[in-house]
Amino acid sequence: MTELTRDQRVGPYTVRHARAEDLPGARRVMLDTFYREFGYGYVPDWHPDVVDLDGTYLRHPRHTLVVAVRDDGEVVGTTALNSRGPAHPPHPRSLVERYPSGRTAQLLRVYVRPDHRRYGLARAMVHTACAFAAAVPGYERIYLHTNVDIPGAEHFWRSIATEVFDARTTGEHGGFGTVHFEMPLPTAEKDSGPGTGPGREPAVVR
Repeated sequence: MTELTRDQRVGPYTVRHARAEDLPGARRVMLDTFYREFGYGYVPDWHPDVVDLDGTYLRHPRHTLVVAVRDDGEVVGTTALNSRGPAHPPHPRSLVERYPSGRTAQLLRVYVRPDHRRYGLARAMVHTACAFAAAVPGYERIYLHTNVDIPGAEHFWRSIATEVFDARTTGEHGGFGTVHFEMPLPTAEKDSGPGTGPGREPAVVR
């Protein structure tokens, strides 16, 4: 494991790649976010990975699931990365062409429980996931889309990513406040690690 992907201490938490024992807690964080923050609950077409976190992330060599864990073992944050680009529908065909599956590392499931925000956990988890992508052959870009209706999400992502499409202008994705972003693929030489001070969470990525 490289300097960029090893466990990190962020305040009273550890940010690391998920282990088998973390999966029930990670799934609870995701489901609670779907129901309590997004308001639409579990949607099979949108959330198939949540049913099989082990097969989707732990057993796939090009995917990863990053978690933020308290010292008592409670998982309070998640960030996932997979090799699938956006799908059409519901997203525009132009995005599918720009971010093809296989060559695109997609960030998703960037969730932090409300009581554990503003410690920099989302930033640290995203950093770890992006460092993983940089070490996997074949990835060319990092892509994500987020629900900017969640307080703080838009500000967070605009601080570290570049907007490529604002779906609010088209009503795409069911009318939710979806904005699509791209992040640069980091390198070990350029990326020395995240800060450990307070962040600007929440950051929410579907």
